[in-house]
Amino acid sequence: MYAETRYAKSCDVHIAYQVTGSGPFDLVFVPGFVSHVELQWEDPRWAHFLTRLGSFCRLIRFDKRGTGLSDRVGSIPTLEERMDDARAVMDAVGSNRAALLGISEGGPMCALFAATYPERTSTLIMYGAMARYAWAPDHPWGRTREEFERRLKAVEQTWGMGADLTMFAPSLVNDDSYRKWWATYERAAASPGAVMAVLQMNWGIDARPVLPAIRVPTLVLHRTGDRVVKVEQGRLIAERIPGAKYVELPGDDHVPSAGDADTLLDEIEEFLTGVRHGPEPDRVLATVLFTDIVGATERAAELGDRRWRELIARHHALVRKQLERYHGREIDTAGDGFLAAFDGPARAIRCAGAIGDAVGPLGIRIRAGLHTGECEVIGGKLGGIAVHIGARVAALAAPDEVLVSSTVKDLVAGSGLRFQDRGVCSLRGVPGEWRLFAVERVER
Repeated sequence: MYAETRYAKSCDVHIAYQVTGSGPFDLVFVPGFVSHVELQWEDPRWAHFLTRLGSFCRLIRFDKRGTGLSDRVGSIPTLEERMDDARAVMDAVGSNRAALLGISEGGPMCALFAATYPERTSTLIMYGAMARYAWAPDHPWGRTREEFERRLKAVEQTWGMGADLTMFAPSLVNDDSYRKWWATYERAAASPGAVMAVLQMNWGIDARPVLPAIRVPTLVLHRTGDRVVKVEQGRLIAERIPGAKYVELPGDDHVPSAGDADTLLDEIEEFLTGVRHGPEPDRVLATVLFTDIVGATERAAELGDRRWRELIARHHALVRKQLERYHGREIDTAGDGFLAAFDGPARAIRCAGAIGDAVGPLGIRIRAGLHTGECEVIGGKLGGIAVHIGARVAALAAPDEVLVSSTVKDLVAGSGLRFQDRGVCSLRGVPGEWRLFAVERVER
C-alpha cells in the first residue's frame, strides 16, 4: 500500500529496503535491534510516524542483516558489516549524502558511520540510543551480566508472544489489538536465535570513544522514563558529541511511534528543516474508497508482462474517468489498486459501482471498500486510522462487491441506496468490532 520492497546487495547478503516520500533531502532510518519494513505499515501508529517523516524528506528504511526481510546470516553481524549494509542501500537508491536517524541499538552504528563517513552524513539524530550496553564502574546505567543473562533467557522462552511490550511500549500494554500485532511483528522480524545473536553483539559494543570524533550537526532525543535504555545514556551521548543538541521528552515508551509521537516528530522535523510542523496535522472528513482487481496475480501470469501492462493501463484510464465523473480525488495507486477520496459517501458508493461496470468488459472483476472518517492530510496524501479502516474493509469484500462500514451506511440515509447486513467483523490492527454492509446494485 505504501512502498515497494527492494533488495540491495551488501557483499553476499541481500538487504531489504523501502523508499517513501519525495522531500528535498534523504533521511536514512536505522531501526532498533529488529525490524520488518513491511509489517510496520500494518500498525496505524507506525504508519503515521513513517508517513510524517516522509512528508518532509525522502525516507530510506531497511532491515538489517539477519532480521526482517533481509537475508538470515549464520554469524553475529558486526558494526562494520552493518555500516556496509547502510552504504549498500544508499548506493542502491542513489543517495550520496543523507541525514541519519538511529533508533535505540541503531544509534551506535549511526555514530560510527557519521564519524567514519562525514562526507556521506549531513546530520545525525539518535533516539533512545545507548553508546554502551554493558555495566561498567564508569557506566553504571548499563546492564549487569546477570541482568543480561536473564534477558537472553526471557527472549528464548517468550519471544513472539508480545511479552516485551511491557518494556518497549508500556502505554499500550492493555491494548489487545496492538499486543497481537506486536507478537506477530516479533515473530516476523527475527527468530529467538537471531534476537539472541543481536543481543550478544550489543553486549560487546562500546561506542563512547567514537562520540568526540563526530563533527556533523547532531540531535539526541530521549524519553525520561524509557525502560529499555535509561535516560542517562542519552545524556552521556549528548555530552560527548561536540555541539550536540539534547532534548528530553516525557514518557515511558521506547518505541518511537508509541506515546506522544508527534512531539518527537516535531523535534526531528525542526532540526532537519528549521520548521516545526505543529502539534496537529491538518485533518479533513472524507470518504475513502479502496479498489483492487480480483485474482490479479493469476491474471498477470496468464497474460504475460506486456499484455498485463496494457490491461492495467486500460483499467487505470477507466477508473480515473469514473473518479472524474463522481468528483473523486485520486490519492494513490498501488499496482492494480486505487485509493480515492470523496466529499460525499453516496457519490463514493455510486463511483465504486460504476468502476465495476466500466472495467467488466475488460474481463476484470474488482472488490471495493469504503469508510468515512477524519483523515490526516500530509503532503497532499491522506493518512490516519480512517484510511486504515477503509483498507481493511476492502480486504474483506467479495469479488464484485462494494463493502462499506456502518458509518458510511448511516450517512447516506435518504439516498435510495440499499444494503445487506454482513454482520460484525474484526478489522486487523483496528480496535473494536465493526458492522459491515454490502451495497445492493442500484441504477446510476
